[in-house]
Amino acid sequence: MPIYSYRCDKCHNEFEMLVGVTSEKKNLQCTKCGSAEVKKILSTFSVGSSNSESSTCSTGTCPTGTCPTCY
Repeated sequence: MPIYSYRCDKCHNEFEMLVGVTSEKKNLQCTKCGSAEVKKILSTFSVGSSNSESSTCSTGTCPTGTCPTCY
């Protein structure tokens, strides 16, 4: 089952939920206020990466600011 990120339109709470593919839209409610007015948002972990670690290390940049130190 995939984990999806959602944002509540009513209270702006962001939360993640483990959702079955066939039951994705059933009983989906905000974990804070209980509203059914929620929308799927992009997860932060969905950022792609390079196959070569040295290309990121050679430039000294890290798009997320949480990249491990290069050796």
